[in-house]
Amino acid sequence: MLSANIFKGIFDNELITVISPGNFLLCIGVALLLGIFLAAVYTFKSRYTKSFVVTLAMLPAVVCVVIMMVNGNVGAGVAVAGAFNLVRFRSVPGTAKEIGTIFLAMCAGIVVGMGYFAFAITFTVILGLFILVCSAFGLGTKKSNPTERVLRITIPEDLNYTEVFDDLMEKYTSFNEIERVKTVNMGSMFRLTYNIKLKDAKQEKEFIDEIRCRNGNLEVSMAKPEVNLVEL
Repeated sequence: MLSANIFKGIFDNELITVISPGNFLLCIGVALLLGIFLAAVYTFKSRYTKSFVVTLAMLPAVVCVVIMMVNGNVGAGVAVAGAFNLVRFRSVPGTAKEIGTIFLAMCAGIVVGMGYFAFAITFTVILGLFILVCSAFGLGTKKSNPTERVLRITIPEDLNYTEVFDDLMEKYTSFNEIERVKTVNMGSMFRLTYNIKLKDAKQEKEFIDEIRCRNGNLEVSMAKPEVNLVEL
C-alpha cells in the first residue's frame, strides 16, 4: 500500500490525472537521452565549458518534470514561465549559439513532458543534425586574414600620438585605423589601439622594435583580432 501511494500528491483528487511512476521514469529517461544528444552536438567544433555541457544535458529532463507537474494548470504554467524568465535575466549573457541551444533543450523537454515522444525525438534529431551541418560547413564563419592585427601602444602624455607613428604605419601596414585612445597610469600615459593589416607578417618584429624606439620602450602589444563571444 505504501509503494502505491508514495508518489501521490496531497492535493490530488478525482479531477486530476495522476502520472504513474513508470511513465514518469520513461519521460525522464527520454529527456535525458535527448539532452545528452544535444550536448554532444553542441561540443562539435565549439568552445565550451564542462558545466555548460552538463547543464545542457540535464535541462530537457528538468523542463520535462516541470511540465508534467504543471499538468494543464494554467496558473502554474504562468508561474513556471516567470521563473524561467527570472533565471534568464539574472544569468550572464551568452553567445547566440548557447542561448539557441538552451531554448532547443527546453522545447525538447516541454514536448517530452507533454508525452509526445516521437515528436520530441524527431524535432531534436532534425535540429541537432542541422547544427552539425552548419558547424561542419562553417556556415557564418568569418575567415580571418593572417595579416590582420590589433596593435596597442603605450606612449608618454607629452608625445603627439596623431603623427608620431604615421611613417611607420605607411612603411609596414597596408591599412591602419586608430580605434581607441585611453589614458592610463593616472593620466600620465596614453594607450593607443589600432586595427592594422601588415604588408608582410614576417616584418612584425621589426615593426614592434621601431615602435619601441619611438615610445620610449614602453609597452607594445600586437595580437590577432578576437571575436567577441558575448553576442546577445
